[in-house]
Amino acid sequence: MPLRISLQSSLKALAGSASAPPSNVFHTSIRAASSKTQVRRKHDPFMMAQARQRKAANVSRQKELAVERESSLGDPVKSSPTPFILEMTAIQTDSQVPSTVTDDLNYYLKANELDAALGYSKNLTEPLPEATRDTTDPQAEKEALERHEKEHKNAQEAINRIVNLNNGNTKDRVRLNIMKCVETFGRHYTDLNLPPKPSAMVHGSAPVHPERAPRVGPDTGSAEVQAAILTVKIMNLSRHLESATKDKHNRRNMQLLVHKRQKLLQYVRRKERGGPRWQNLMGTLGLSDAAWKGEIAI
Repeated sequence: MPLRISLQSSLKALAGSASAPPSNVFHTSIRAASSKTQVRRKHDPFMMAQARQRKAANVSRQKELAVERESSLGDPVKSSPTPFILEMTAIQTDSQVPSTVTDDLNYYLKANELDAALGYSKNLTEPLPEATRDTTDPQAEKEALERHEKEHKNAQEAINRIVNLNNGNTKDRVRLNIMKCVETFGRHYTDLNLPPKPSAMVHGSAPVHPERAPRVGPDTGSAEVQAAILTVKIMNLSRHLESATKDKHNRRNMQLLVHKRQKLLQYVRRKERGGPRWQNLMGTLGLSDAAWKGEIAI
């Protein structure tokens, strides 16, 4: 019996192969068209000028956006002139300490402590009255008291000159600023004057921790105090680098301090959840978002 071949299936196969062009032909035509457009654009001066104009507009817009971002963030090193920063700057730069800090003396002394010590020394060195008043010379006793008063005034004037901050050096002024940072941002002060941070949602199965014991003495180790102390040191170095532009060693030290302060600020923001303690720290120090946000390049 002869072999039979289906004519209809063979015709369908031929029709399908003739109607569907190969896929690579379509892609080749697109590449050829794009290459022709590029060649025409390169040789057309009008299209080249339009491309250069668009590129210049994009570059200028990118520069404007970069400047806007930097201005919105602020300066990562310098602080805005808040009252606290102005007082710190006046102590560091002026030869005469302003009248607002006259109670602060050198060598960790306070005015009330110095007055108490001088009064105690005056009473201790005052001449004793004679036991027998019949043989006492009133004139000699009066002269002794006057001489003692004069000597006490001389000693008081000498002590005041020694402990006066105007006669101190830069280290003494930085030390006074550090003491002010401890007094302003220490937990022993802020716990009494600032409300607590926003409370987090606590699950019912979470353990209940006992209350912390009250703080004893000044706080010198919290993150807020350390950030404020670093700000004082950064201010001192930045003021020095304004005149000493080639001091690369101190510029490197300032970069290290700025990045260390950035980590502390990020930690405080994360732990305090942007609460009153964080707002008080940033507002008092006059720091902007550039001090803790993003990458700092000095």
